Amino acid sequence: MSDPLLPSFTLRIPEGDGLPRKVCDHCGFVAYENPKIVVGSVVRADDTVLLCRRAIEPRRGFWTIPAGYMELNETPEEGAIREAHEEAGARIAIERLLAVYSVPRISQVQLIFRATLEDRGLEAGPESLELRLFRWDDIPWDELAFPSVHWALNHEREATAGASPVPFGNPAGAAGTHMPDGRPLPVGDF
Repeated sequence: MSDPLLPSFTLRIPEGDGLPRKVCDHCGFVAYENPKIVVGSVVRADDTVLLCRRAIEPRRGFWTIPAGYMELNETPEEGAIREAHEEAGARIAIERLLAVYSVPRISQVQLIFRATLEDRGLEAGPESLELRLFRWDDIPWDELAFPSVHWALNHEREATAGASPVPFGNPAGAAGTHMPDGRPLPVGDF
């Protein structure tokens, strides 16, 4: 018999739900596991974009935009500003939401903003090996850490060229753009 003072969970479908969840055997508390929210920004300074070379795994040594997990009690915009400061010592101004990406294989939703660099006093934080402001033609495309970094940079370029102000999403055919049975996700307003 289990100790009623220690948590004990069983995977089962709670009443009124349709998916198996971890449910406390003592009190019925449902421990929901939800996707993580990543916030970040494509930071521009004149005709350059800020990239950080990762000092941590996964993909240590590869380039990324400043981004990371959102913290409790902060807005997405505050999180993106915090991440730019933590990773690059960057003071940024958020302009608007650039894109929302779904990465279901790792249970992430990514909110990526367009931002401008407010001053060039950059300093690599503990998660960055180095920082650089890249002109478009100099971006190390083969050394970018994640597919969503490619997506964000390309969507930023489209936005700069005058694309619609509606946030972008996963490119067609990318993970997260189809239903589990292979049908395309419905397109429309959220």
